[in-house]
Amino acid sequence: MDRLLSMRVFQQVVDQEGFAAAARSLDMSAAAVTRLITDLEQHLGTRLLQRTTRKLSLTEAGRSYLNQVRNILGAVDEAEACARQQTDEMVGVLRVLTQPVMAAYILAPLVTEFRRRHPKVMLDVTVDSAATPPIEDFDLTILGAGTQYDANIVARPVIISEGLLCASTSYLRHAGTPHEPEDLRRHACLRLRQPGARLREWRLINPQEADREVNVDVEPALVANHTETLLRAMLDGAGISAQPLDLVANYLHDGRVQRVLAPWITGRFTLYAALPSRKYVPARARAFMEFLIEQTRLKAAQAQRTWPEHPDGVVF
Repeated sequence: MDRLLSMRVFQQVVDQEGFAAAARSLDMSAAAVTRLITDLEQHLGTRLLQRTTRKLSLTEAGRSYLNQVRNILGAVDEAEACARQQTDEMVGVLRVLTQPVMAAYILAPLVTEFRRRHPKVMLDVTVDSAATPPIEDFDLTILGAGTQYDANIVARPVIISEGLLCASTSYLRHAGTPHEPEDLRRHACLRLRQPGARLREWRLINPQEADREVNVDVEPALVANHTETLLRAMLDGAGISAQPLDLVANYLHDGRVQRVLAPWITGRFTLYAALPSRKYVPARARAFMEFLIEQTRLKAAQAQRTWPEHPDGVVF
């Protein structure tokens, strides 16, 4: 027996002063209404209504039960309204999960503008580098293409970025600018340690020549398994590093960093925004996802304009 439905039917029978009128208001058959009331009385072990051919009245037990039913159904309706409001309106807490480097260089710079647009939304950010993030526990998860996630998760591509060879202006001023891939052999190279990667061999791809590849032997000046460590070292003038465009877009735009060896890239990366479900997505989560896509692509386009002779620096 659906107890909540039975309660609603009982309340309607009383309010409409009859089974037939209650059935019409609920768009149910009179027989179904009668059966639900009978089942409810059997479940409770007491009669709730006195029925005659002319009149319907509450028993003492029915009157007491009706008062409690009104309170219960009122609370249920209020809870449902509150839940719908959280889904439809731009209010409440938005719980976001992301990886450390994305939190610092992609998400954090967006907070001020997003809060200006939606001041009633509070961002609750969890930073975690787990290989399999608990996406189902958050409203939105920002993750890289290589991260594994459950097949039931809905993931939307935010941007397809490229790994660019970059160096600070100060480094290039004293070390010179490489013009050919082989020139990397004479430069301080900052390499990311990855499973199976050969640190003394740098694979470069030329997207303007049907992704032609070359492998360059280099002597790393710094090796780390942490992208942000390499980024900070590169910004401080330690050498040349491969960085995703969306991480260095601001630095390219303001001139602190320069791209070298364009149009060569070191790979392609996809940034995703993942939702735990396609259904009942809160408005604040949808708004932040759209805002993330808008701002990330805007910054990438601004950075791309720093090398206008190579228009294929980023793929949308």
